[in-house]
Amino acid sequence: MNRKQFIKDTLGYSAALFLAPQFLSSAQPIPASDLMKRLIVGNDNFVEKFLSLGKEGPKQGGRAYGYNFAKLSAAYVNPQSRFHKSDKIVTALEEIAVHFNNVLAPDGTMNAGNIESPPDTAFVMEPLCSGIHILNQSKEKALDKAKALIKIPVERVGAALTVGGVHTPNHRWEISSALAWINKVYPNQKYVNRIDEWLSEGIYIDQDGHYPERSMNYADVENRGFITMGHLLNRPELYAAPLKSLEMAWYYTDVNGELITFDSRRQDQYGSKEIMVQYLHYRFLAIEKNNGLFSAICRFMESLPEFEKDVIQNELYRFMAVPLLAKELPTPAALPTNYEKLFTTSHLARIRRGDTSMTIFGGNDFPLIIASGRSVSPNFFGYRKGKAALKHVRMSSRFFSMGFFRGDGLEKEGDRYKLHEVKKAPYYQPLKPEDRKKDGDYELTPSVDDRFWSKMSFDKRKPDFKVQESTVWVREENGEVFLDFEVNGPEGVAITIDLCFGAEGTLKNVQNSNGQVNFLPEGYGEYTVGNDKITFGPGIKKHEWTRGLEGEKYSVFNGNLNTPGHHVYLTGVTPFKHSLKIS
Repeated sequence: MNRKQFIKDTLGYSAALFLAPQFLSSAQPIPASDLMKRLIVGNDNFVEKFLSLGKEGPKQGGRAYGYNFAKLSAAYVNPQSRFHKSDKIVTALEEIAVHFNNVLAPDGTMNAGNIESPPDTAFVMEPLCSGIHILNQSKEKALDKAKALIKIPVERVGAALTVGGVHTPNHRWEISSALAWINKVYPNQKYVNRIDEWLSEGIYIDQDGHYPERSMNYADVENRGFITMGHLLNRPELYAAPLKSLEMAWYYTDVNGELITFDSRRQDQYGSKEIMVQYLHYRFLAIEKNNGLFSAICRFMESLPEFEKDVIQNELYRFMAVPLLAKELPTPAALPTNYEKLFTTSHLARIRRGDTSMTIFGGNDFPLIIASGRSVSPNFFGYRKGKAALKHVRMSSRFFSMGFFRGDGLEKEGDRYKLHEVKKAPYYQPLKPEDRKKDGDYELTPSVDDRFWSKMSFDKRKPDFKVQESTVWVREENGEVFLDFEVNGPEGVAITIDLCFGAEGTLKNVQNSNGQVNFLPEGYGEYTVGNDKITFGPGIKKHEWTRGLEGEKYSVFNGNLNTPGHHVYLTGVTPFKHSLKIS
């Protein structure tokens, strides 16, 4: 097979195998009535702490203006709250409204993340307008002043968002959903007109379920935006994109609720995100669409320890602003926990066998340009076994300081996945006679390998290339994985394989150097968290090069891609061949 052939020409989605739901979690569903009681208690706990801050509470800025206003509103209106019709809440609502109005720039935007930013201001509107919507359900005269005061800044923001611009794809839908909420509480056709202007650009979601940024962080923003607009504007066709995105997200979810972010084009490609941030999206569409899979995913999230902190303590106002959320979940379907899925558009494969899962990635954006909005992560493999996580595997070469291995696509050949890369570094010949200058003043140009610039008119010189070719084969068998590495080219070039395990576990059978760096010279190492253990090896150690693995693109700026955790290094020299088993 041609190594440039994308995996979409070799294998599509596999049929998922389903295990009984109790294999994944023995948690029982939370009845809606019990959930509401817990949400009220959680919100009351927040309100109690907020009111204890006195005059400082209403001054909390940024998105806190919206969240604080919404949570206080929910407590005031909900008859089961300890703070139902509290005079202290009324005073706090009035003060928040005044402070929020005062921080707005003359154009109706605020400084929050960026300067006078329409998108960042829009992020405040969803909770803030949810709070206003909740207050509007009460006829209490004591609220009249707070209602009048908050209308002033919200209409100023509304005016700003009908003309304000954006930076990124998700900003369009954040602004549009904010306008949908403003239109809900203060109806005005100009808000809907601006929404339609943005929607007329089209909604992009690829065949796998990725939005343009391929980011789990910003998929949350986009899913919320489309669900909000679909619900508030009565446009159910807008649910199509979130349905596709959220179905895909399950297959990016590890047993502990973490989402895989290797293929993101944004800053989360080096971090982690929890599926919990999407709980309300899954819940809304599970109920709205009678979706059994989404119902099961909700029940899975309800069993996670983060559910109390992220949902119970924070989300009462959303259940009150969107009453559909307070309905019972439909009958759950069986959750897929044994599958092999290939996401062809981002060249990422996910394999799961019960509590063991793995990720293979070869979908960076080329040419390699280090910038927000491009996929540049060198993490090509990850593995989890219960609580024990091999966060990533990387490989670097000292070949002209060109940095980490990054696969040029992902292919499936037989029962193995193939990642392949060719690095080419030039030496330059003299200029042709007609291009030479007596004063030696040549154009400042980039080297053809994009590593550096110099006043050498590189574009007019013939390059002679040194070439290094690297291949990684990945084969999975019943939860065990075999990685075969091969690097060829000039001899004697140092190769370093970096295995980064989670910081919470312990290592065994590794060699520690200078108290900082771990090597595996031979045999098998172990990484353990509680009762879960990952075994890896055999090891190899031919040198101790572990610094500057990122290459010249990073080192010239004193930058690095260091990640927290326990690092174990396997090292060799070209020609390099090594097989690694992880189980």
